[in-house]
Amino acid sequence: MPTMWLSDSQKIGVAFCSGGGFFLIGGVLLFFDRAMLAMGNILFLIGLTIIIGPQKTFTFFARKQKAKGTAAFFSGLALILMRWPLIGFCVELYGIMILFGDFLGTIAGFARNIPVIGPYIGTAVDRSGVVARQNADLPV
Repeated sequence: MPTMWLSDSQKIGVAFCSGGGFFLIGGVLLFFDRAMLAMGNILFLIGLTIIIGPQKTFTFFARKQKAKGTAAFFSGLALILMRWPLIGFCVELYGIMILFGDFLGTIAGFARNIPVIGPYIGTAVDRSGVVARQNADLPV
């Protein structure tokens, strides 16, 4: 079996991020369960820190271009912890879209290569136009 390009600690970080994603999905499916949403956010942040390192994580969230996304993400997390899970999740989702919107093209390209469901995902992404609008501002 081929080995991944990730180190052992980065594989653990991917597991934390995946667990965070599952908890977030579970929190939404359970009608915005506050505990599951909070646990998902915490696991996601821990996983991201393990994958790219503490310094790069801080640099990523502290970039001037991403200040609005960072403020929205952490404000949403605070709202979830203060027992406003629906509003907090919406604010946090807005922050995630600003912070990680640059990666949508990469994610869509990866999803197109998934066997069986990849072509359907590619068609849905093309119809939504989300990725095309992201790259429309590029000068090249």
